[in-house]
Amino acid sequence: MSPRCRSLTALVALPALALAVAVPSAQAARGPRLVAFDSCRAIVDYAHTNAARAGGGVGVPVRALAGAPSPLSSPAETVGVTQSPASAKDQTAPTAAPAPAAGGGGADFSTTNVQEAGVDEPDVVKTDGKRIYAIRDGVLRIVDVTGDAPRLAGTLKLAGGYDHQLLLRGSRLLVLSTAGGPIAVDGPVAVGAPAPAPATTAPRIAALPYGSSTTLLTEVDVSDPAAPKVARTMTLDGRYVDARMTGGTVRVVVSSTPQPTPEVPLMQARLRAFVPQTTIRSRISGRTFRRGVVSCGAVRRPDVFSGLDLLTVLTIDLDKGLYDVDRDAVMAGAQTVYGSGSSLYVASQRYVPGLRDATDVPDGMRTEIHRFDATDDGQTTYAGSGTVPGFVVNQYALSEYDGALRVASTDEPAWLPDGREASPAQSYVTVLAKQAGAGGLPQVGQVGGLGRGQRIYAVRFTGAQGYVVTFRQIDPLYTLDLSTPAAPKVAGELELPGYSAYLHPISDTLLLRIGQEASGQGRPLGTQVSLFDVSDLGHPKRLQHVVYGTGSSDAEYDPHAFLFWSPTSLALLPLQLPGADEDGSGGFTGAIGLHVDAGGLAEVGRIVHRSGADAVPIGRSVVVGDRVYTLSWSGLAANRLDTLAPVAFLPFD
Repeated sequence: MSPRCRSLTALVALPALALAVAVPSAQAARGPRLVAFDSCRAIVDYAHTNAARAGGGVGVPVRALAGAPSPLSSPAETVGVTQSPASAKDQTAPTAAPAPAAGGGGADFSTTNVQEAGVDEPDVVKTDGKRIYAIRDGVLRIVDVTGDAPRLAGTLKLAGGYDHQLLLRGSRLLVLSTAGGPIAVDGPVAVGAPAPAPATTAPRIAALPYGSSTTLLTEVDVSDPAAPKVARTMTLDGRYVDARMTGGTVRVVVSSTPQPTPEVPLMQARLRAFVPQTTIRSRISGRTFRRGVVSCGAVRRPDVFSGLDLLTVLTIDLDKGLYDVDRDAVMAGAQTVYGSGSSLYVASQRYVPGLRDATDVPDGMRTEIHRFDATDDGQTTYAGSGTVPGFVVNQYALSEYDGALRVASTDEPAWLPDGREASPAQSYVTVLAKQAGAGGLPQVGQVGGLGRGQRIYAVRFTGAQGYVVTFRQIDPLYTLDLSTPAAPKVAGELELPGYSAYLHPISDTLLLRIGQEASGQGRPLGTQVSLFDVSDLGHPKRLQHVVYGTGSSDAEYDPHAFLFWSPTSLALLPLQLPGADEDGSGGFTGAIGLHVDAGGLAEVGRIVHRSGADAVPIGRSVVVGDRVYTLSWSGLAANRLDTLAPVAFLPFD
């Protein structure tokens, strides 16, 4: 990205269904229409025809950044650091925290930091308040945390795959992993992964799959923690994208990309190249079941060609097990997944032909959003599609509220062969209305012009308000009053350096911002944490700002690494500051606890894991009762919730 396209910051208030600043076009109002295939032959003919038009490829160019960090695994070597206080440059230092009350009884425990309450997201650690389930190096570890010190209760080596993630339901775990070729995707990053360099800590967008891959789902019975066992496995050709769980229903999104070979190009490939098979193996019955991922008549496609990927939603009733699976499919890509209590949304970038000459400038990139009804346990039903301009940065760019879907997106310019921009970039917030049945997601309102020449870095919607952050050398913070749909206006402005990568609502009036401090030229200077008072939309205030030195936090690109425990107003932030700053301060590797309230940020304490003399990265934090448990590749530490003083450490072999 060129320096002049780095962005600006906006804080957007979004009244439900109140963004209709202009009458949308008929095309936008209708949204894309999905067409069902009437036979397997129709799928093959359609695929052959469009593969030929796309030059033998799948056709959809997705945005790509650097590959995701490695999963939780023992590194070849660890980086030693000198423990020192946080950098004092350009910051208001947090004061000593007041001693918070203990975290309550043993029944109180935190869950994964998720976007929507009641909608669980896969992660590398889960807890039920009695045990912590964590995966490292492909090994499931079950840790008993009912005593004063954590105790290893049982282990299970998982066969094959990498990037393992967990969902927990009673005495069942669903393990989701990928096997096959190297894949870089927008999704959760496993614990203990090395932090990227500060210049690359911007949010991931969507990454291009290189080579074929296989999704592996493993159902694990953990009713006996000392002897966990695999009950069933399911494999599917395709890239695991993401999953959501509401109640006992898990919805897994997989994207299957047809793979041409020198012997069989896509223009000649058979049905299985476009509609892959699933294989379920039961260790309970000893039987194996194979079938197509979905029947041909249940596959739909957009009326505008969107590539030959197959977006599949597998719906699993985890109370019954992996054999009970409902399937839905759309012939389109899958880059971003967002789930509410009643819907599952999958965002897919629309096919854009490549430039051939100066007259061949395509229309702007558009993102198709497919909604699936998730109100029925154990079932998922396609419910409609819509489009927004440009691309969405991650799942937080989508939010369902009061019958509408709000989407923040950036429409970047098309580039002419001589390097000129066809049009300047800008960002939008678009409101799409849910309709009963498969009636689409028509646009009912939109505000544009946010951050011209820039792109979105972070988004957060909370009820009828939303926060949109873009980045520039000096970062204005705009507040927009959108209470009158036909007359949106800027309510206030606040200039700030740096950018936000993750936004977390502390309360209705407080917003925590995690990102990078930046120089006047836009060069990242280190991880920064800011607290804002947003009670007055016209006059947002930054209450406090702390810069922790050159480095980064996993929370900047993986929200699951962040923990806010509201009973004691404790925020836990992992940090990797691999070296000292120019003035000799700033080096630190571990987690920092902050007491966060309207009075500001107050440091509670710090947690460090070690391997020998070296500090190692902390990737996850969990609260159970009056203890904080932190996870790294080296083990699990228990610390007091009120002071973060160390209690015990359970090393992993």
